[in-house]
Amino acid sequence: MSTLPAPHTQLHADMLATALRCGIHRVILEQDSLNRINVFPVADGDTGTNLSLSLGAALGVLKAPHGDQLGKMLESVADAMLDGARGNSGAIIAQFFQGMSDSAENLARFTADTFSHAVSRGSEYAHDALAKPREGTILSVIRAFADSLQEQLSNTSDIAFPDLLGKAVETMRKALVRTQNQLEELRKAGVVDAGAKGFVALIDGFANFLIHGLHVEEPAIAGQIVALQPDDMPEAGDEPAFRYCTECIVTGENIDRRKLREALSETGDSLVLAGTKRKARIHIHVNEPAAVFDIARQYGVLAQEKADDMLRQVHSSHDKRIAFAVITDSAADIDDDALEKLDIHIVPARIQFGDRGYLDKVSITSEEFFRELDRNPAHPTTSQPAPGDFRRQFQFLASHFRDVISVNLSPSVSGTWQAAVSAAQRTAGPGKIHVVDSRNASLGQGLLAVFAAECADAGLDAESALVAIAAAIPVTHTFAMVRDLRYAVRGGRVPATVSKLADLLHVTPVLRTTNDGAIKARGILPGKLNRLPKFAAFVARRVPRDRPIRLAIGHAVCLDEALELESLLRTRLPRLRSSSVTNLGSAVGVHGGPGTLVVGTQECLDPQQFKRK
Repeated sequence: MSTLPAPHTQLHADMLATALRCGIHRVILEQDSLNRINVFPVADGDTGTNLSLSLGAALGVLKAPHGDQLGKMLESVADAMLDGARGNSGAIIAQFFQGMSDSAENLARFTADTFSHAVSRGSEYAHDALAKPREGTILSVIRAFADSLQEQLSNTSDIAFPDLLGKAVETMRKALVRTQNQLEELRKAGVVDAGAKGFVALIDGFANFLIHGLHVEEPAIAGQIVALQPDDMPEAGDEPAFRYCTECIVTGENIDRRKLREALSETGDSLVLAGTKRKARIHIHVNEPAAVFDIARQYGVLAQEKADDMLRQVHSSHDKRIAFAVITDSAADIDDDALEKLDIHIVPARIQFGDRGYLDKVSITSEEFFRELDRNPAHPTTSQPAPGDFRRQFQFLASHFRDVISVNLSPSVSGTWQAAVSAAQRTAGPGKIHVVDSRNASLGQGLLAVFAAECADAGLDAESALVAIAAAIPVTHTFAMVRDLRYAVRGGRVPATVSKLADLLHVTPVLRTTNDGAIKARGILPGKLNRLPKFAAFVARRVPRDRPIRLAIGHAVCLDEALELESLLRTRLPRLRSSSVTNLGSAVGVHGGPGTLVVGTQECLDPQQFKRK
């Protein structure tokens, strides 16, 4: 058992690191209970997950030996937490440690007095990080902890760490109980604040090591936590006032955080601005993430942009009917009505126009993308979502559902599927992640994601749904008519000679997904006139006429042509069950350009026929 240096009045870096690891492990162990009581500021059940990820980002730093470099260690801890911060509470706690780090800058060890000063500085930083601090939150217990330390030391300077911490933890627990009556949302739900309880767990694990030598070992998370079920969650209450939980990091020189805060505060609520003059993390709830990124870009270089759909998260986490969640990447083109009705989650790809980046379908709309594509001399590049983008959403969903089905873009055309697989393997949650190769793209991939969500809506379990999806993949196809090949040439997908030859011969190529998931040219439409009837006939000849069919059409800013194509296909497909028309996203649009039309077809399958008896 490790002990404090006699007479227990000094705390060196390695002892502090071990104590902090115990506190972080304690938070991770309580992840599910924290998610269970999360109702403020949004009842989306992710505070435990966010705190675990935010604090867990520092574990690597804390495992290394530090000798007499306590100040340097805390600087590294604060930086790691800033990079890994997730959600409101995660950003606040990162800023708390930034304050402690700044206070301990040149220290080799903590005395009771310097420790108290560092915690007080952390409390000040945490409060200053919020545009509108609220009592009854994590801020209240942080302040109670700091005030207790200061009060004890004001009465005597000769106090050992075990006594100092024991009384401070007791004070903090009382402050935690009070949070239930400080916020109306907590009082109605009959719970204490989740972020506040998480901070108490952190300090409790920290203090128990220093007082009693009790180690909290790093938990095997997936085996320790039970997935939350909708019945376990408090009532959702009102829907969030703003839709997207938006975050990013700004790196620059001498960032004016006051001006940045003022500019951001006009765009939404729940603003937390953590960090330093060199690097700041923004957390805010907004309806227009692009506005946040535009403001942030004025202060430095952006990184780690993300925008999670809180409305969809709230709906999913409180839906008592479904056994599993469905998620896909933004390469899937899906009608907005289906997305909303079936609560399909989306992980956005990233689009780069020169030095400016966007989140596909989140911080740039389809119309905005094609306008920029037409006028910007820099041809855009698209990059698949990083494993971390998948992991963040997998982590949330896996804490609310026993199963999550991710329907992803064909690995024959992108590394997206592999990124999802990698994220699933690293997701520390109780729910099982099933990553499905759609062997499709665009509208076809979208139809498969919709079918998966319909299986959930019909009451199927994940095992039955996976069987159903496997049956749907071979009967789901995507066709694309590219009117102008110059965009594919600019992107390097098609040689310039091919484009010139197509123009010379007056032909329009038609692309189609193959059985192995590749996208290849599978025909040409002769002549430049009457392309829509020719394309409709091409598709109809390759769709079974004796089976019911569902149809989806995507267009690149050519709605009238898409509607005409839909009408033409209706006359050619006698057993057409349903059809929809939607905007194309960037995955196909970056290579097809304005005027591209994509058709997805799927033989209709009844989810009930796959339901286990």
